[in-house]
Amino acid sequence: MAELGYIRILEGTTPMAWTSKRKVMHAYDVTAEMYDERYSKEQQRKYRKTFENVEVLVTTVLDVGCGSGLFFSQVASKAEMVVGVDVSFKLLKKANEQAKAFGNVFVLQADADHMPFRDGVFGGVFGFTVLQNMPKPAQTLCELRRVVQVSGKIVVTGLKKAFRLEEFMDLLEGSGMKIAAFADEETINCYVAALTA
Repeated sequence: MAELGYIRILEGTTPMAWTSKRKVMHAYDVTAEMYDERYSKEQQRKYRKTFENVEVLVTTVLDVGCGSGLFFSQVASKAEMVVGVDVSFKLLKKANEQAKAFGNVFVLQADADHMPFRDGVFGGVFGFTVLQNMPKPAQTLCELRRVVQVSGKIVVTGLKKAFRLEEFMDLLEGSGMKIAAFADEETINCYVAALTA
């Protein structure tokens, strides 16, 4: 049975960064009830594009910024365990309801820059609609890299309104990871990148 975890990790977070994150948390808390209606179609397009380039055959999956849990149905049958983290408690309540449909999906509240996991614990890490919400996206990418296994895959998106293409590519290349696949399609509001650690 899925349990709703409740953790905030603040160590190393500056007051300015935490203020920015609290604004994001509040914005998603306010829109939690209409989140699926507003974003489901766009998220599904990202998922389809992801699975054109990435095969999920891993034992453990981390969904960073899991929102209401829309991605769970895409990966729960392909992994032994799926963990979803988000900073918005109200979205996590919705994600927990989604998680109950599966025996291997768990959610907890956590800061994407300071996640409460050991190094290299996940075979696949997915961060849809996360980087543009973070005060220091490069730091967030480092944290995603920290928790993925050496041979694991990381998939991230970057909202085109928030990142110019060159800026997003510089961010990815600066992470020290290899870009395994990249998509920039007109039908999707985000760039979709698959990285290997």
